[in-house]
Amino acid sequence: MARAIRVSPAGTWHGAAADTVVLDYDQRHRRRLAMKGANGTEFLLDLAEAIALRDGDALVLDDKRIVAVRAAPEPLAEIVAHSPAELLRVAWHLGNRHLPAQLDGTRIRIRRDHVIEEMVEGLGAHVRRIEAPFDPEGGAYASGGHHHHGDGHHHHQTETHDALEHDDRLDEDDARG
Repeated sequence: MARAIRVSPAGTWHGAAADTVVLDYDQRHRRRLAMKGANGTEFLLDLAEAIALRDGDALVLDDKRIVAVRAAPEPLAEIVAHSPAELLRVAWHLGNRHLPAQLDGTRIRIRRDHVIEEMVEGLGAHVRRIEAPFDPEGGAYASGGHHHHGDGHHHHQTETHDALEHDDRLDEDDARG
């Protein structure tokens, strides 16, 4: 059985994919799993660590074939507001509850949850129930499991903590003169 041993982020791979896997949000965060593509390609996802796959990523098989990753449509709540400030307020409340959210500037998409939907409407925003692919933000402290589509440079929380401690020591030294 072929093995998927590497992920190529969306926009970095070219050519025709040998197959495609269509996965929902939960299915796109895996390390090791037997999979079958839409065209019948059977393979083992066999990565060193769990990675949050994004729509448009590619799984590179050990025989060099490419399997494209597509986000499956899921039941979502699409939130819109009357103003950017109102949408920002809703985003704060969603973030305070640590909910995965897909941001697009004029709307926020979350997984369906009638309690959260009622809260959002109580804040003055509007909720539309839709079926669409869900590709939420990875989060500021996503570790190991999320790959980034930027420069690939990762900062660990301990590095940030050490840097802040260092800055505090400098401030104390400056204050003492």
